Amino acid sequence: MVRKSQGITERHRKILNFLGAFQDEFGYPPTIRQIGEHIGVTSTSQVTYYLNQLESRNLIERDQHTSRSIRVLEGIARRVKQVANDIWSIPICGRIVASEPLPMPPANASYYDDYSSVELARSLFDAREKPDDLFALEVEGESMIDAMVNSGDIIIMRQAKEAQNGEMVAVWLDDENSTTLKYFYKEGSRIRLQPANPTMKPIYIDDPRNLRIMGKVVMVVRQIQKTPQAAR
Repeated sequence: MVRKSQGITERHRKILNFLGAFQDEFGYPPTIRQIGEHIGVTSTSQVTYYLNQLESRNLIERDQHTSRSIRVLEGIARRVKQVANDIWSIPICGRIVASEPLPMPPANASYYDDYSSVELARSLFDAREKPDDLFALEVEGESMIDAMVNSGDIIIMRQAKEAQNGEMVAVWLDDENSTTLKYFYKEGSRIRLQPANPTMKPIYIDDPRNLRIMGKVVMVVRQIQKTPQAAR
C-alpha cells in the first residue's frame, strides 16, 4: 500500500521505540529532553507536539503534570517495530520541475510540513537500497511524460552526485539557480539533459561545473486522478 502519511512517521516510530527501550533498561520513562536528544530535536515543545499526536492515537499514556510519566501501551512498541521493518517512510522534501528549469522557491518556503512522507513496502525496493539514502519529490511539469512521469506524481530518489548516461536524475543548475528532472547524457565536454516529451527540446550544459546531480530516480509513485461520478 502506498500513501502519504500525515500521522505516524519515522520520527514517531523512533520515539515509541526509544520509550520502550529506555523503560526496559532503566525501569522508568525518559524525560522530554532525553527524547528530544534521541530524535535530534532541541525544542521541548516540538517533542511535546509529537507526544500529543501519539497520545491522541492511543499509542501512549501520560500525565502531563508529572515528570517521567510517559508509558507505551502494551504491545504497541512491538507492533511499531514490526511495521518499521516492513514499511519505509520516505520524507517528501519538496517539488521538482519536469519542464524548463525554474528558479527554486525562497529558502523559507515549504510545500510540505515536517511530517509529510510517502510510505512504501520494503519489498518494492532492491535489496541494496537503504531508507536513509532515499527521499521523495513531487513532480511538476510534463517533460517526462513518455517516461510515465506525470505532473503530480511522486518520485523516489536515491542521493547521488554522479550519473551514467540514460539515467533519470534531478539536477541543480548553478548558473540559473534552478532545478529540473531529465535524462542525463555526457557528450564530450558538455552535458545533455534530455526530456521524455517529443514536443520539448533538450537542455545543453556547456560547462559541467554548472551542474550538480542531486539524486537518481529509483521509483515513480503515480497519483491516480479520480473521474467524478455523474450525479444520479
